[in-house]
Amino acid sequence: MALKFLPAHLTKDKDATERFKREAQAAAALNHPNIVTIHEIGEHEGQTYIAMEHVDGHSLREEIEKGPVEVEKVVNVIKQICERLDKAHKADIIHRDIKPENILIDTDGRVRILDFGLARMKGVSKLTKESSTLGTVKYMSPEQLRGEEVDHRTDIWSLGVVMYEMLTGEVPFKGEYEQAVAYSIINEEPSDLPYKFNDTVRRCLSKRIDQRPQTSKDVIDELESTTSMNRTKKIPSIAVLPFVNMSADPEQEYFCDGMAEEIINSLTQIEKLKVIARTSAFMFKGKHEDMREIGRKLDVEHLLEGSVRKSGTRLRITAQL
Repeated sequence: MALKFLPAHLTKDKDATERFKREAQAAAALNHPNIVTIHEIGEHEGQTYIAMEHVDGHSLREEIEKGPVEVEKVVNVIKQICERLDKAHKADIIHRDIKPENILIDTDGRVRILDFGLARMKGVSKLTKESSTLGTVKYMSPEQLRGEEVDHRTDIWSLGVVMYEMLTGEVPFKGEYEQAVAYSIINEEPSDLPYKFNDTVRRCLSKRIDQRPQTSKDVIDELESTTSMNRTKKIPSIAVLPFVNMSADPEQEYFCDGMAEEIINSLTQIEKLKVIARTSAFMFKGKHEDMREIGRKLDVEHLLEGSVRKSGTRLRITAQL
């Protein structure tokens, strides 16, 4: 069993505390295998605590910190989250704080979701520069940040942010402080992803809630449809990795990067060839990962790697597909 004490400042609002208890109990009553079972909600010396099932595993945050997650695993994890959310949403329960820290993966690969109902207690009435809340803001929907009434589609937005981060290793909306992140979420569009699920992620991140997938089941359907189409109509794909500078001169690094970029630009002119964008391919710069693992993470069939060595006026370039 695991105990979680709510911070004292959250328990000062008795109405919010009671509302949280009701929502947490309602979520626990769903009895779904993807929810962390709540055994008891009580108080000890004025502090509210939750006694919950102990999960032997790790958080999705730990998974993402290792680098972009391979596409097959992204699909598996997102589908499990969607199945859990679908049941909660049908019971009129909104999570409001879907983020990697609240998603656990147990030793059997089963996804478990934490903290149903807690997000409403936290609120967003005043954005600050405190790093303790910055992480959550990155996953908030535009309507949450504007202080508007939210429905289950706010969880769809957060799901899109999580999916984007799993695929790329970074969130789609950034800023050094909360106001900057909030501005980006409300006013800016995320970069396209070089993945087959780009359209699904972009729809989840639509500023207008009526343009998002309307249910988490819709997200599952889109993922399965895209996966099915990819199996029946496979187009060749390639990623050009950063060329390694084998010279003593560190300034040759710019030449190496420029060469890889030129090859990427040339390959993108070829019809019916999927070329991974520079941003995604260069995430592996300086990392000594297995080529097959990189290929799985980028979801490509072929990888082009190379090196550049300069000796005096002579330049030797090698490349391998």
